[in-house]
Amino acid sequence: MSEQPRAQTLRFQGAVNRVMRAMLRTPVLGKLPGRRLVLLEIVGRRSGREFEVPVAYTRQGNDLLIGTPFGWGRNLRTGDVIDIVLMGSHRRADVVTYADHNGVIDAYDAMCRDNRAFANFNKVSIDKQGRPDPDDLEAAFRAGARAFRLTPRP
Repeated sequence: MSEQPRAQTLRFQGAVNRVMRAMLRTPVLGKLPGRRLVLLEIVGRRSGREFEVPVAYTRQGNDLLIGTPFGWGRNLRTGDVIDIVLMGSHRRADVVTYADHNGVIDAYDAMCRDNRAFANFNKVSIDKQGRPDPDDLEAAFRAGARAFRLTPRP
């Protein structure tokens, strides 16, 4: 059984997300936050409700690596194709899901090394050499973290 998500939300997270969604959709403005954030357009599996989620990513070649401990992640499955807004441009992306221990730990390790804000948000300490704390990565996994590889289509 998983623990409560370790990731922290900001006090005004809803307002911040609304501003980020608007910025990420704008071709010119979207390029600045788009260097670290992508907007996911997700449809709930049971509710059919549409969600727009701004989320941090790490580039690996042409792919985007993302992670979350929050419930919206359960709506993404390997083989899905979702709509994203990347750098102000609407695209389709193929999804690969990592819910297994090694997949999540490896992905979170890469994302935390690349993005200290992602590490802080997920309460993963980084040592002086830039390595994520293995116990914090393990705790994130136990708390329900999932990771995803998005491959944007041309």
